Amino acid sequence: MAVTKTINIDGIDTTFRASAAIPRIYRLKFGRDIYKDLRALEKSVDNGDEDERNLDMFSLEMFEDLTWIMAKHADPSVPDSPDEWLEQYNTFSIYQVLPQLIELRGLNTQTQAEAKQNFRKAAGR
Repeated sequence: MAVTKTINIDGIDTTFRASAAIPRIYRLKFGRDIYKDLRALEKSVDNGDEDERNLDMFSLEMFEDLTWIMAKHADPSVPDSPDEWLEQYNTFSIYQVLPQLIELRGLNTQTQAEAKQNFRKAAGR
């Protein structure tokens, strides 16, 4: 079951979607593991306060790729490249958006686990 969330970024309401397909889409598009990338981003963002954090270019690119994939998954009219999609924003703070996307991904994972448990109960397992 997919989960969606609308986040206001630079005055624009942007809808993101998390589902079981996201890890596969991300891997096929970027050749990377979304779970490893999310862990690396979480560690980078959790260190120190916002003014003292120093994200490398690769971490920022991972974040942009992740946000674009989840936005494209929610709305097929989103441009076909992260670069084109990002052009609509003046500012895009990783520190404000990433925690919300991690929460969205967590809600999707929790929903899938609950569905499995309910299926097992219904099947008498």
